[in-house]
Amino acid sequence: SKQQPLFTHDPQTPTDISRHTPLQATFKLFKDFLHKSGKSRHTIVAFETDLRMLADQIGGSTVIGDIQTSDLNKFLDWLEDNAPRKDWSLPLPQKSYARRVTTIKVYFKWLHGLKAVPSDPAKPVLQRSGPAPLSEVLSMEQIREAIEFTRTIKKGEDQDYRPEMLFRLLLDAGLKKSETINIRPQDIDRTNRNLPMLTIRHKSRNVYKERRIDLDPDWLHVFDLYLEQYPRKPGSESIITCTARNLEYILTDIANGIQLPFKLSFEVMRWTCAVRDYRLGMDEQSLREKLGLSEASWYETGKKVRQLAEKLAIAASDTP
Repeated sequence: SKQQPLFTHDPQTPTDISRHTPLQATFKLFKDFLHKSGKSRHTIVAFETDLRMLADQIGGSTVIGDIQTSDLNKFLDWLEDNAPRKDWSLPLPQKSYARRVTTIKVYFKWLHGLKAVPSDPAKPVLQRSGPAPLSEVLSMEQIREAIEFTRTIKKGEDQDYRPEMLFRLLLDAGLKKSETINIRPQDIDRTNRNLPMLTIRHKSRNVYKERRIDLDPDWLHVFDLYLEQYPRKPGSESIITCTARNLEYILTDIANGIQLPFKLSFEVMRWTCAVRDYRLGMDEQSLREKLGLSEASWYETGKKVRQLAEKLAIAASDTP
């Protein structure tokens, strides 16, 4: 076998990394990569700690080209039994375990992207499914029933447009409750009537981030009727003129109206939006961005979206 040099110089740039580079010699450049990718200081520290634990277990001088999937699985098995935690009588919290799997997946994907390793040993590593049960989601049939039901709700002699406006907005955009109640008229871009867009802005560590979400052009018509019925209150910027609790009551009324066998909530609507988009062919990167999720949280969420989509497909094929 080829003799390794006794003294290896740490790589100075990502292009210096090869399959012969020792694991610990890559950490500084990986940290730079995370920083440039916009990861928070907290995330970078957490990823660094996870990789140092890996180096402690398999040897920091191990060259990256020698690390196999079996080594990573052994490390994760060791973690479940030995990772530090407040209460040793409890298993390693699912969130901590999931984050460590995420760390090694992001790290080896980066190395593979640099062509420093011929194949990605972390790709086959599985995120173990957490104890959290899968959310309920609405089937296509239940969605149709719900929309039809919202059109029967009255405000005086006319249709009350708030329930239909809300239900279809959540279905299309997958918004959280806090995002919904903060939408302002100027966040809805109607420049292209056939492709209206909603901009959601949120502040993260003093940096304003935004994401743009396509809206159904037909929804604009319902939205305009809603605005006529519910003019904004003086001094209020939001398009929502009632409390968040009232919006929850509307979802409960819809669930009762179509005799839904589970509670309808903002969270169920968010999952329904994700699963519907996934089943209609939206790619996972676009879906992750639409929902405003980090790559780390998408590992677990993406898996659940796929499971829920499969469950719905099976249920649909069983329907006579």
